[in-house]
Amino acid sequence: MIGIFDSGVGGLSVFREIRKLLPEESYIYYSDNAHCPYGEKSKEYIIDRTREITAYLIERGAEIIVVACNTATAAAISTLREEFPIKFIGMEPAVKPAVKSTRTGVVGVLATAGTLKADKYLCTREKFSEGIKVVEHIGQGFVELVEKGCVSGKEAEETVMASLKPLLDEGADRIVLGCTHYPFLAETIHKIAEELYPDREIEIIDPAPAVARHLIEVMREEGLLTSKNTTYNISLHSSGDGTCLENTYNNLL
Repeated sequence: MIGIFDSGVGGLSVFREIRKLLPEESYIYYSDNAHCPYGEKSKEYIIDRTREITAYLIERGAEIIVVACNTATAAAISTLREEFPIKFIGMEPAVKPAVKSTRTGVVGVLATAGTLKADKYLCTREKFSEGIKVVEHIGQGFVELVEKGCVSGKEAEETVMASLKPLLDEGADRIVLGCTHYPFLAETIHKIAEELYPDREIEIIDPAPAVARHLIEVMREEGLLTSKNTTYNISLHSSGDGTCLENTYNNLL
């Protein structure tokens, strides 16, 4: 069984990509929405929460865990790997493919404060961005929008505009989504980008498909892939009200 967790419903964007490739696996998903968002929380707080969630998932049969949260990956995945005897798959902003494909020489990164100041992200940016301008902005209010199911319309557009426009004004033609909640706003991001710069070929880069492929590689190496034609199960769990999780799962997957 594959365990997946996030601070809220954002990790469902990763689960969606994983299930496309592994439709016959069983899954247990945990939304820590009672403690969402993680972006401004301390590293110690996030480590404590992810420890508790990991134990919860393992107790219920998880054999491998996807930390489907960029902030939690940055803050806690090293600790989790030291303390628990299973494999963990984490997230990180897809700076490398963005740098390789940009035509304007400018890459924009939308992420939480926790991700943008994390050592792993800073090292990745330093390693791959030589000769390329990387501009960053916190997706202010993005997580809250997705958690309440507001991914389009006036409120969503105004909120996205405030964080996206500065990146586009700097010349970015690649927008890296550095939080798993943000792909649920991809259509709104596309709409605003096309309205502001209709002549620029702007691409939104979501790391989830690459994470799904990496998960398969690790599961194959560990002998964890399920045989075809077996009965699978999907269970959803949350630390708070599960209504948003169930609605997002039913509406977007």
